[in-house]
Formats: sequence, C-alpha cells, structure tokens
Amino acid sequence: QVQLVESGGGLVQPGGSLRLSCAASGTIFSIYRMGWYRQAPGKERDPGKERELVANITSNGVTNYADSVKGRFTISRANAKNTVYLQMNSLKPEDTAVYYCNVVSLPYYNQYWGQGTQVTVSS
Repeated sequence: QVQLVESGGGLVQPGGSLRLSCAASGTIFSIYRMGWYRQAPGKERDPGKERELVANITSNGVTNYADSVKGRFTISRANAKNTVYLQMNSLKPEDTAVYYCNVVSLPYYNQYWGQGTQVTVSS
C-alpha cells in the first residue's frame, strides 16, 4: 500500500506564492512519475476527466506543464525521499482549486492519489 501526504496549501493573495509538497511512503518498488492535478470549485471529482493536469515529472527529470501554468509554476522532486514539490508563483484567482498529488509506480504503472490540499487565491 502506498500513502501520499500532501502539505502546503492555503490562502494567498493574487500575485503571491505557495509551495506544495507530497511525500510518498509505503510499499514502493520504484516511482516512475510524480505530479499534481487540480480540481476547480464546482467540478465533481472524476478521475481523468474533470481533474486538470498541472504538472508532472518523471524519475529522470522530464517535466510536463499545463499551458496555463507555464512560466509560473515549477515542479521538482527529491527521488531519495520519494517527494515531489510544486512551487507556484504569480498566483491568479483562477488557480483556486483542490490540488491532488499523483504517483505512478513501477513495475505495473499503478496510480495513487493524495487526499488533496486546498489552494485559494483571493484578495
């Protein structure tokens, strides 16, 4: 079993910054990819549909970002700690959402989700 513990959400004013963290623990052979998705207010949690990919990073450092966050968000990971970070700068009200950590493990590409952390951007 794999557990994901997220932290770092909160309330911030437009233009501000937050840093999210997600640590994976449990029975993990190897992690292929770690990332963050978000679900905006009013959208039902529907894995793979209403949840938007924000960014992800593979074990060898290849990153992928949603167009809406490019240049503002930076994803990184500490492989030895099975931890992924999301540095969010120049936050906008439309970034308001619940942010979910996602991990894909090897050898079977199993997916795991965190419980979600609320990010609210408002003046």
